[in-house]
Amino acid sequence: MHLKDVKAPADLKDLSYEELGALAGEIRDELVSTVAQRGGHLASNLGVVELTMALHRVFDLPEDQIVFDVGHQSYVHKLLTGRYALFHTLRSFGGLSGFPKRNESEYDVFETGHSSTAISAALGLARARDYMGRKNAVIALVGDGALTGGMCYEALNDAGNAHTRLIVILNDNEMSIAPNVGALSRHLTDIRASKGWTSTKKKVKSGLFNIPVIGEPIYKMMDWLKDTVKSAFVDEDGFFTALGFHYYGPIDGHDLKSMEHTLRLAKEFDGPAVIHVLTRKGHGYDKAEEKPEMFHGTPPFYVETGGLRKASKLPSFGKVMARELVDMAREDKRIVTITAAMPGGTGLNVFQKEFPDRMLDVGIAEEHAVTMAAGMAAGGMKPYFAVYATFFQRSFDQMIHDVCMQKLPVTFLLDRAGLVGEDGATHHGVYDLASTLPVPNLTVLAPRDLNELRLMMRWTQHHDAPCVIRYGRKSIDLGEKYPCKDFVPGKWEVMEQGADCALLAVGSMVVEALETRAQLAQLGIDAAVINCSSVKPMDEDMLRSLADKPIVTMEEHVLTGGFGSAVSAFCVGEEIPGPVLSFGIQDTFVQHGRRDQLMKYLGLEPEQMAKRICHVLESKRGIKHE
Repeated sequence: MHLKDVKAPADLKDLSYEELGALAGEIRDELVSTVAQRGGHLASNLGVVELTMALHRVFDLPEDQIVFDVGHQSYVHKLLTGRYALFHTLRSFGGLSGFPKRNESEYDVFETGHSSTAISAALGLARARDYMGRKNAVIALVGDGALTGGMCYEALNDAGNAHTRLIVILNDNEMSIAPNVGALSRHLTDIRASKGWTSTKKKVKSGLFNIPVIGEPIYKMMDWLKDTVKSAFVDEDGFFTALGFHYYGPIDGHDLKSMEHTLRLAKEFDGPAVIHVLTRKGHGYDKAEEKPEMFHGTPPFYVETGGLRKASKLPSFGKVMARELVDMAREDKRIVTITAAMPGGTGLNVFQKEFPDRMLDVGIAEEHAVTMAAGMAAGGMKPYFAVYATFFQRSFDQMIHDVCMQKLPVTFLLDRAGLVGEDGATHHGVYDLASTLPVPNLTVLAPRDLNELRLMMRWTQHHDAPCVIRYGRKSIDLGEKYPCKDFVPGKWEVMEQGADCALLAVGSMVVEALETRAQLAQLGIDAAVINCSSVKPMDEDMLRSLADKPIVTMEEHVLTGGFGSAVSAFCVGEEIPGPVLSFGIQDTFVQHGRRDQLMKYLGLEPEQMAKRICHVLESKRGIKHE
């Protein structure tokens, strides 16, 4: 059977292991060729081919339910659940998502996109099953990186105490596979998990407890020996066992027979179980095996060389931020940087090379990162936490309670603010203004380009209070035509004068505002463009000075609670006219696609905005366009 013939997981069940091996090769070829064209998460998916095939052979989907932690390793699952014909549309506008989507397939039981949530979700499904009187299996597939997130431990603690049937598969792709340890572990696993052994244990316990005086001590000694052996050779330190889980492993995640055997044992176990699986990121594609971090989330690339198809000539905002921090840290020994398992993505690997002891990677633990930063600031340090805007959402309480309430000098550097493109709804950073603008003591900034970011970074060095700087994925440099000379919080920059209206733009939307101004000029409308990089505090004096001119706000953010809302609220309080239009994201979760496609879909293209502005001005102000 070829991959194109697989319409459902049931199609795998009667295949020989020789046929399955050939199918695994086809899957890897498809993964590499599609991600090379579309971009996406390659290394993690190459590593779970056999594991995913085993899951689909042993369990009966969709009755049995699989929750993928993060979800970026679900490509193989998509290929095995009838989506091969659409796989070429992966991560494209209107095509397949790069993450599980409930509206995409009945086999996608729960949507994920952020880490460390799968065990909680799976436990919820398991409890729902129990309440509803069903008998299906529930499986959470969790990467070892996810276990750096505290939510996993909350869920493990609850699940172990619940004693309900739940299988947690720990996909450990950081360790090498040791056949000798694996063989011993499989042998012990078989003994412990077999029905005969379980039955024998019960009989032995009953028999020994009927022997007066010595029976109970003998059983306790045997039980202690069993736990000692298990802890030494199987479950290191007895961690999962102590939480109430039955432990299987480590298992070679590329050995299909071994995986299926262990999965069947766990399927029969009447309680919570952990299967520890060892896999290798990038398995089957040498470029990804050699540099798995590069192919974790990759833009389109050339299969033969692994080189990127399109490389920006400009450095990323993250790299510019990190280089500026390096210069600042040479002068200021208080400066320390923090990342939540994203040194490369945020650009902090640049800082790490220069100051390895002053870059702290706390793992996927944003809440901890923020409160730790607060503690460091209280102790006299100057911490900078670089994090994707979408992941910063996870530390909302810590930001308010531990940093801002105490007015501690922590700077939050929010990368990927705005629309991030092909990763879709779970990764768009479009809620950060709504969550930060209402918080006292917090300065909120959004640079118009790389040059203004440098100036903002320098300003934070002497700012003795919390600060947020948000910037997008796309690098912008307006330097030649619009050199950035200075940055002052609470002051906005008039980039172009205009008599008919004023376009108030935040961050990445400054470029869109300039292009909209050009479109309006063709319609006979003279628009001013104002860079509102200081989102909080706003330039109240400038807003008052614009009271006699129609104003339009522009932001790459949800409208509810965003910049436009803040401007409107100020104008109401001052009893001056508010914005005639506010451009941003309506009350919707934005799907995946290229940024330009999404901007058009949302009505945020310069030509679209110019037409709407022209219509409003014509109707409200009597300005006639040519």
